[in-house]
Parts: sequence; C-alpha cells; structure tokens
Amino acid sequence: MIFPNNFEHKIGFSQLRELLDSFCLSPLGRQFVAKMQFQTKHDQLLKLLQQTDEFRQLLQSGADFPGQHYHDVHPHLVRANLPGAYLDVTAFFAIKMSLRTIREALVFFVHAEEGLYPTLRLLGIGVQVDRNLLATLDKVVDDDGHVRDNASPLLFQLRQELINRQGMLRKQIAGVLRHAREQGWVPDGAEPTIRGGRLVLPVLAEHKRRVKGLIHDESATGQTVYIEPEAVFELNNDIKDLDNAYQRELIRILTSLTDQLRPHIPDLRKAYQYLGLIDFIRAKARLAQRLEATLPTLHPRPLMQWRTVRHPLLYLAFQEQSKKKRNSDEPQEAPREVVPLDIDLTPEQRILLISGPNAGGKSVAMKTVGLVQYMLQCGLLIPADGTSEAGVFEDVFLDIGDEQSLENDLSTYSSHLLNMKQFLLFAGKRSLILIDEFGTGTEPVLGGAIAEAVLNQLNQVRAFGVVTTHYTNLKNFAERTAGIVNGAMRYDPEQLQPLYRLEIGKPGSSFAIEIARKIGLPKQIVERATQLVGKDKIRYDRLLEGLEKEKTELEQRTAEATKQERRLKKAAQEYQDLKRYLEETQLDVLRDAKQKAKALLKDTNQQIEATITEIRRSQAEKEQTKEARQKLDTFVREKLQIEPPKPRPTREMADAATLKAGDRVALLGQEGHGEIIGVKGKNAEVLFGGMKTFVKVSQLEKLSRAEVREREKKAEKAVYSGAGAGMDLTGRMADFSPTLDLRGERAEDALHKVMAFVDDAVMFGIPEIKVLHGRGNGILRQVVRDYLRSVRSIATVGDEHADRGGDGVTLAVLK
Repeated sequence: MIFPNNFEHKIGFSQLRELLDSFCLSPLGRQFVAKMQFQTKHDQLLKLLQQTDEFRQLLQSGADFPGQHYHDVHPHLVRANLPGAYLDVTAFFAIKMSLRTIREALVFFVHAEEGLYPTLRLLGIGVQVDRNLLATLDKVVDDDGHVRDNASPLLFQLRQELINRQGMLRKQIAGVLRHAREQGWVPDGAEPTIRGGRLVLPVLAEHKRRVKGLIHDESATGQTVYIEPEAVFELNNDIKDLDNAYQRELIRILTSLTDQLRPHIPDLRKAYQYLGLIDFIRAKARLAQRLEATLPTLHPRPLMQWRTVRHPLLYLAFQEQSKKKRNSDEPQEAPREVVPLDIDLTPEQRILLISGPNAGGKSVAMKTVGLVQYMLQCGLLIPADGTSEAGVFEDVFLDIGDEQSLENDLSTYSSHLLNMKQFLLFAGKRSLILIDEFGTGTEPVLGGAIAEAVLNQLNQVRAFGVVTTHYTNLKNFAERTAGIVNGAMRYDPEQLQPLYRLEIGKPGSSFAIEIARKIGLPKQIVERATQLVGKDKIRYDRLLEGLEKEKTELEQRTAEATKQERRLKKAAQEYQDLKRYLEETQLDVLRDAKQKAKALLKDTNQQIEATITEIRRSQAEKEQTKEARQKLDTFVREKLQIEPPKPRPTREMADAATLKAGDRVALLGQEGHGEIIGVKGKNAEVLFGGMKTFVKVSQLEKLSRAEVREREKKAEKAVYSGAGAGMDLTGRMADFSPTLDLRGERAEDALHKVMAFVDDAVMFGIPEIKVLHGRGNGILRQVVRDYLRSVRSIATVGDEHADRGGDGVTLAVLK
C-alpha cells in the first residue's frame, strides 16, 4: 500500500519518472516507464534490479549495442492484420529497421561472454525474428526508406521508361523555354515547375496567348500564369500513364508484402514487446549512470543499511548547476555537493527520530529515505555505496506538507490527524512510515502528547520509519524506548550554520534562542523568551549545544591528528628509503673514489720511476733512491686501503689431470668461453662457437656454471645494447675496415680476432667481409672458414678472385 495517492509527486519520484521518459528512445520504452510500479516481491524485484545493473555495466564497457531504430510499429501491425489492407513504404521501412535492431540485440546477448549478462540474456527466450521475412523486406525497401527499382521486373521496366520520358520532356520544354526567353514572354530567371502533376512554364500574363498550350494555374498576383506547352502534351500524358502504372505495380508489391507479413504478426508483437523492454532497461541504466547509482545487497525482509546515500534530485540539480557554471564566463566558485547520509534501520532500531534546527536538512534526510526506497522497489539502482544493504517493504506511508482543505473544512492539523489514523489502521511490521514535523499544527503540549502516543503505537506494531520533530518530549521518549533511536542533523554552533550531516544516537537542538540572538533580535526579547522557556529547557539545549561544540572540536582535532600522522608516516618512509639508498651506494662510491685515486697514484708513481731512472743515469746514490721508493710505498699502503671488490665465483685453474670432456673453459684474459672435447697431453681440443681448435692447457682457465651464465649475459648485452657503457658505435663504424689481416697469427689468436671481427660486421650491417690468411700449410685458412660457415648470419664463404689473392683470401657474404 502506498499512501497518499499523490505520494510520487510529494516525494519527488514523478520528476525521476519524467527523466526516465526522456531517456527512452521510443514510445515502446515510454509505455514501460508509465507502467512502472512499486514491487513487493523479493525475487521479482531482484530480477529487475539485476537487469538494470547488467545494462549499466554494458553501457560502461562501451560495447557496440544497437541504439537506433527503436520504432513503435503497433499501429502498422493493426492495419496489416486486416485482410486486403496494405502498408506503405514508410511503415515497411520502420518494420524492417526495427526488426534488424531486435535481431542485433538478441545476437549481442547470445554471443556475449558466458555469465556476463545472464538476466538480460533470459529476456530474449522465445523472441523470434524470421530471417526470411527480413530478407523479403530488404528486397523491396532499401536502408534509406525507398523502394528498390528491382523490387519486380515490371517495376524496373516502368521506372526506366519513366526516366527516359522525363529526360525527353526536360529537353523538349527546355527548347520552348529558351524560345520564350528570347521573346521576353517569361519572367527573369523563370524555370519549369510542376502543377497538377504536369510540367509547366511560368509565362507573363500579357503574353499568355503567345504560348500555345493549356493554362493550369496562375500566381497570387495574377501577373504569372502556368502553361503546359502544346508541344509536351503527349510526353506529359505518357509520363502520367507510366506513373499510374508504376503506382499500381507498387501497390501490388506492397499488398503482396503485407500478405507475407500477416502470419508473423503474433511473433512480431512479442518481438516489439522485447524491444520496448530493452529500451526501458536501457533508460534505467542511463539514469543509474547519471546518479552514479549501484545495486545494494537485497534482503527479503525490511532493512536499511545504506552507506553514503544521496538525495537523487539534489544530486542531479547540483550537477546541472556545476555544468552551467563551467560553461559560463562568470568567476568560478566551488561546486555545491550533496552531503551523503548513512542510514541504519534494523529490527532492533526500527524508527529514527531526527531533530535539529530549521533548514538543517531534517526533511531532506526523511525524503531521501522515502525516495530512495521507492526507487529501489520500482527496479531502479540507488545512489549509495555498493556495500549498502536494503530490504523490501510492503507499505510506504507519507505525511508531509500542508493538506488543509476549505471544501472539506479541514485544518492543517486535522489533515495530519487523518493521516495518523491511516497509519494506525494499516501499518504493520513490513511498513515504512515517513512523517515530517511530527506533532506540529496545534498547541505544543497537546500536539506533543498525541505525537508521543502515536509514535508509541507505531513502535508496538514494529513498523519502520523516519520521523522529524522539534518536540523535546519525543526526543526523551526515543531515548528511553527500545526500537526508537534519536538522530541529529549536525550544526555549527559557532557560525550557526547547518552541516547537513546526520548523526544517529543523540538528539539535536533547535538552537532557536541562539539563532534569535545571532540574527540580532533585541536583547530584552531574547532574555524574556529564555525566562519563559524555563531553566530546564535552556539547560537541556545548552547541554546539546555544548556536546555539539565538543564533538566539532574533537572532529577537527582528530582530522588534524590524522593528517599529521599521515605526514609523519610519509616522512619516516622517505627517511627509510634514503637510508637504504645511502647504505647501498656508500661502499660503491668509496670504492670508485679510491680506485680513481689509485689510478692517479699509479700515474704519479710512473713519473717518479722515470725520475729515478734519470737519477740513476746521472749516477745518483742508490740509498737515496731506495728511501724515496719506500716513502711512496708507505703512503700508498697507509692512506689508500682499497676495499676488495665484491666476491666473484672462484675459478679453478685448468690442469691437464683434472680437465675432462664437457668442462667449460676460457682463454686467459678473454671474455668468450668454450667446451672441452678432449685432452691430449698438454693440449686440449676445445669447441669455440661451433669450431674445434687445439689450445695449450696452460692458456685455459676452468669456469663454473655461474661464470658461464654471467659471460653469456654480458655477451647478450654487448650485442643488443647499441648504446652500452663505453661503446661509441659511431666511432667504431667510422674506424671499421671490412678486411682483416691474420697473416702470421697463431690459430687460437686468429680465431678470437675473427669472432670479434664478424660480430662487428653483423652489428654494423656490412654486406661482405674479407679475411687475409695467406696460403702456407692451409691451417689458418681452415680454422677461419670452419668458423665462418658456423655463423648463421653469413650466407656464403669462398675464395677471393684470383687477381685479388685467390685462396689466400676468404670472402664472406653476410645475409
């Protein structure tokens, strides 16, 4: 039960209904908006809310959902259902395009990811759009709403003949018009026009006898007459006959198309019901976007545990004001925002009694509860935090405003009492009672007593409700009665300004005396009013005022302490980060500085050695030279103690007795590495990059797995970091020569040079390279060519031309 009958107007829901109506794309959706009602069944309401929430997610995702051609074709279907009737081209165009929209919507939900839009997908069950019917409509009507020329062979023929005759007519009448212009019989700038479906010429009235033909019309002033020249009579007649034949064939086609449509009308009615429902749900989702609304957890029992709920109409109004200010040239002020409320109505705390000063937000809080709950039970998402929980009520009763009636001889208070009578007769444990300014309109003591008695009865039937009041006896009653809780609209007692924040658990003061004193009422009036009120009332209000001041100060101090704590945490974190950074970089910085100092001393030492050598040549005494060297060594040892570098994996020096096949080794002083194939005496056969070679064991060092990985990483960095530390690619490219001379080199040394040479050539993009190794016994040539053939970046390997060295030079072409 919803009371009174104009509940939607009083609470403001009618404005939301109008907004929903404007969001609809067609009358189909607007019909659902008009029929939207208060729902009391939990399962049905949950399904409506889930549909809206899923469509809200669809809109937020930016998915390509059909948003055009939501046409209401029910009048056309009614006409098409009559035997012998036919629909015009406009009607078939609307049917075709809207059926396409319905089909696209069905396909969208079928192809959507599983579990994404479950309730919206269920709406399409049983809805059918015959593909053959769509194809038949498309053969007759194109996507611009015109009949296709090839709708039938006869229609195509008639259309072509019409075009030919019209072309001949334009040429014929152009000649007549040209002659008439030369004779001055037509007005300046005159062109042929249509009168009565026939092409005519505008001729000056005084020359109308000079042009042979039929007069069809004249201008309003009578100065111009419209004559069909005799020369085009036959062509106009032919065009008229062809046009009539064209219309007859078109009607035959449309009649046939209507006959094909007629059997599908029952399915089409269901399909358009689906289209209207989709339009309606889409409008609700758009409203949810505007309100930043969410779906709360819905319970079947009465319950309100709302977090940061906002009054919908206030929220939209402030949005609009902010938008207008942004678009205006006026100085920008801080935008107004709705202060959110936290509302808790539970079986243990069913009735909330809100008190506080006038214009403090009591009525807005009560209306927020009524409007948001009504929205929810009409299937709309609510402007509250997503963690909110809500329940289902069967009745909503509202008493607000002045309902006095001269016709029924009702005063304001009488109308309130009649409302209270309805509440007491019909309210129950699943009812929501909303009362504004409870008990006002009559003598305060009696009004307060009656209000307390009514409130007690409503509490006994375990009704839920939100009540606003100024009466102290009601505040005291709520304080000592289980099921009723006081609430106060926060107020700044220093500035005497409302804060619009609801605090549940304590009553609020009206601050009447303080406001009167603040606005400048005469002092004697305020003091007299204070005496009339009595000490107890003043003491009570001052106690509330003091509590409000203390709470405000405590909140300010808490906020400041919280802010200070955040600053301290941030500073402590910055200190820890800086400390960690300094600890990590201190040793590296010191080591680097001392290494540089050591290098400087080395240079200085060399200079000293040169000086000593010069002294010796001059036959200086050896004791003096030795003393100078000792002083220098002592200085280096005492003043520059270089920290040892970070520990590296220990290397095992190669030994012929310990080396075995599969061990990883490296040439002393070289970065590359290879794998032992076998050991023969003091020589080892090593595989370097796919090429086998013999190396003396004394020139090898054994590598651990960690060192092998480290060398491989260094090799990758060297190849792929074109701008690595210390690598001047531009200079290296400028100095690079595509010819490498290895003559006189040993095989292992030559191999390392070739490897580095090929790496540079590949990195610089050199098309071909040459290696000079000479003929000799052919060992060097074999080593070089075996390696070059193992490199994937090299396409071919062969001898140079006989004139340029022949087999003493290897020519390699890169890919």
